[in-house]
Amino acid sequence: MRILKFIAIIWVLVFINMGAAFAQDEEGEVVPSLTTSSKDAVFSNKATYKFTVKNTYNIAQEGSVSYLATTERGDSVKSQVIKVNIPPKSTKSFDFNIDGLKSGFYKVNFMVNVSYYDDTIRKAFGIRPEEIRSRYPKPADFDSFWAKNKAELEAIPPDFKMIPLPDSTKEGREVFRFEMRSVDSVIVRGYLTMPANRKKKKLAVLLGLPGYQVAVHPMMGTDDDLAIITLDVRGQGMSRETIHTRRDDYIFYQIEDKEKYVMKGAILDCVRAVDFIFTRPELDHDRIIVSGGSMGGFLAIATAALDSRVKLCSAQNPIMSDVHDLVGKVDWPLDDIRQYIRTQPGLTLEKVLNNLDYYDTKNFASNLKVATLLGMGLLDHLVPPDNIYAVYNNMSNKKHMIIFKDLGHEVGQPYKDFEGRWMRDTFGLF
Repeated sequence: MRILKFIAIIWVLVFINMGAAFAQDEEGEVVPSLTTSSKDAVFSNKATYKFTVKNTYNIAQEGSVSYLATTERGDSVKSQVIKVNIPPKSTKSFDFNIDGLKSGFYKVNFMVNVSYYDDTIRKAFGIRPEEIRSRYPKPADFDSFWAKNKAELEAIPPDFKMIPLPDSTKEGREVFRFEMRSVDSVIVRGYLTMPANRKKKKLAVLLGLPGYQVAVHPMMGTDDDLAIITLDVRGQGMSRETIHTRRDDYIFYQIEDKEKYVMKGAILDCVRAVDFIFTRPELDHDRIIVSGGSMGGFLAIATAALDSRVKLCSAQNPIMSDVHDLVGKVDWPLDDIRQYIRTQPGLTLEKVLNNLDYYDTKNFASNLKVATLLGMGLLDHLVPPDNIYAVYNNMSNKKHMIIFKDLGHEVGQPYKDFEGRWMRDTFGLF
């Protein structure tokens, strides 16, 4: 009996030691990382990446590293699989060279599948994007359409009002709410902030345009030579009396008629805001920049294209870019538009897209005369980089692009820093 107990104790100790050894093997991690020589992931011919895998386990990691490159619509174009054995406590790197692709942007997944770890790193890259051109022409009557609509706006008495908001004044800034009558006699509102100590000098103006269904707020700023206007276009924020849709419904409000589509009024609201600027003696009418992101980027390009009084344009991730080419690439806004089409007898997606030609950012871009700054994220799920470049390459004006290879529908702080320096240099604000 004692011998049996002794043997049992020995086996317990063996299992404990085996468990401790196994637990020791289990302690660790696999850490993948990806680098490329291109700071913006744009290449002339061959996309090059280094995929590094660090193994801190006490046992080797066996399996594979691989990549799969697809078009923006998800069609596979290139792939490669490398079998790997990464020794304990070691790091290995693998070079991937993706070549033979035509100009454009591509999605790419880098994958590691080894003994103790599976992961995917999602990226995007561009090949000679300067060659990208839209396949869809600008309507022959695009310019006359907008000339007619601007004349319609000019016939509407603006009834400008400006109301001081002393309770909002802070940090040496005065805050005002203004309102005005735009096309269709719709009242729209916004905020104007100015430095309290202006010393009678005229202020350069930043006209900030809103994102989709985003209510604006006063932007204080810190510059003593800059006024900032933020605008709620019709159907948004303080300007919802006439158009008061649900959030998802705004994008297709009266989209079946290009003469009544909500974006027509929204664009002309922005032009009316420039009219407002020209009524204010404290504002410098020769130094106006329009800026916005997403829908605000679209509105900025449209406003600068239609109104020569604007002197600089800054647009980030503008929606409505090469709209026909969005089909099969993105869910929004096409899913919401299709849902609306199903409720309207006789309305088709083709008809809607033809109407949207008159609101396509790329078509406004071809009319830009002022210097324009454009920013985008390569991982944007709403505005694919191909579509942004269709806009950019349609510009014949002075222009500059800033790309953020690891961002989606946004830009980083370096864009805002550049925008500020560019504006001040151009306007001579020293």
